[in-house]
Amino acid sequence: MEALAQFLPLILIFAIMWFLLIRPQQKKMKEHRAMVDAVRKGDKVITQGGLIGKVTKVKEGDEIEVELAENIRVRVVKSTLAQVLSKTEPAEG
Repeated sequence: MEALAQFLPLILIFAIMWFLLIRPQQKKMKEHRAMVDAVRKGDKVITQGGLIGKVTKVKEGDEIEVELAENIRVRVVKSTLAQVLSKTEPAEG
């Protein structure tokens, strides 16, 4: 019984850390992954580096092609997207 009393504060600290830090971070990561997986051609995006552009091609794997200005296209790793500004409607058919 005494051993349990010694570990109780440690267990409480871990529980508090779980609910205040770990769980919200996991939720945020899950939302980011869903956003990245839903990126389509025509979406306007912001990269973590601050570049704003329009998705011109979604490549196989973890890359997309983003047009920053007219005829200036760069390859971007999907996981480095910070935000999707405007979504395009899914193509019908």
